[in-house]
Amino acid sequence: MAEIMGIGMFHGPQPGLTDETMANVYFKLTLANPDTPAELRDPANWPIELQKEWGDDEALSAARAHREEAIAGCRRARAIIDEFAPEVIVIFADDQYENFREDVLPPFCVYAMDECGLGGFREGVPGGSGPTAFARPLEKPPLQETLAGSRRIGTELANELVLSDFDVACSWRLHHLTRLGHAFSHSIDYLDWDRRGFPYTVIPFHVSCYGADLKVPAAGGKIVPGRLMEGVDQAPPASPTPRRCYDLGRRVAEILAASPYRALVIGSSSWSHASLTPMHGYLWGDVESDRHHLEQLRQNQFAAWRDLSPDELRASGQHEMLNWICLAGAMEGRRAEVLAYAETYVFNSSKCVAAFR
Repeated sequence: MAEIMGIGMFHGPQPGLTDETMANVYFKLTLANPDTPAELRDPANWPIELQKEWGDDEALSAARAHREEAIAGCRRARAIIDEFAPEVIVIFADDQYENFREDVLPPFCVYAMDECGLGGFREGVPGGSGPTAFARPLEKPPLQETLAGSRRIGTELANELVLSDFDVACSWRLHHLTRLGHAFSHSIDYLDWDRRGFPYTVIPFHVSCYGADLKVPAAGGKIVPGRLMEGVDQAPPASPTPRRCYDLGRRVAEILAASPYRALVIGSSSWSHASLTPMHGYLWGDVESDRHHLEQLRQNQFAAWRDLSPDELRASGQHEMLNWICLAGAMEGRRAEVLAYAETYVFNSSKCVAAFR
């Protein structure tokens, strides 16, 4: 049997932004929004952890610390990847009205391409509502322009999944992008932070994490940065359930184990997003729930994520955790090592990095 290991990580933009503008995504915008309840805009009513993070410099020093912790975890992950030397990497990540739009919104899709372009945040998305509209990226050497993939391996993986009753889509080309969307590109960016190149064969695996909360421009719908769509007459179709994601991930691992390829599986996302939950007026996420999931991870109880409620995940802004749940299924029976946990109230989402062996 082929060897397999896993990496859990994030792709949120904050570590790649300047200290001065990191809190713009989306805390400062939400703080200034008149629709945010007045009591939540008063720092006296914030959790003490948030007050400390905001400090007397509007989270400027906290931004630097957040990046340092998150990137340190990615550097540790990269060292583990290089030591493992995978022949193929499967990355579970999501799409946010980037490559998949009104013409097709698949629950899952394997990208089976021999080469993939690497892009930036929200390339080609109308409206300019992504972080680059009100935040500045760090100045650093550019990421490599392309990533090695495999039409053959990706198609074989899709074939085996379909024959196992997982009706996944398979794409031999991108639809609305010329380069991979931000979830995949940012993952490679963080894993290659020191710009040594990323020489591995990658199979991007799309998971429809946003489902009914995907921000699809619609008549009567109001798109506000850092908030869910409001007043939508027809929501997009639902995300696959945590149970389905876990079971699919488990089957992916079985297929890879039976293949001739030394394989790495990555699940990429932060957990609770302030921008996805109204529970604190979109100012901060469900940090307490994230802490619970972190403890489950440390205790190697991540199989429990299979039974998470889809409604509870959405209520907590943990939509993207489905990528980690796919990874959890693939890593069933293995042990997790937390490499970094950059908790935050200000920077939209806490960011965890972990290795599974």
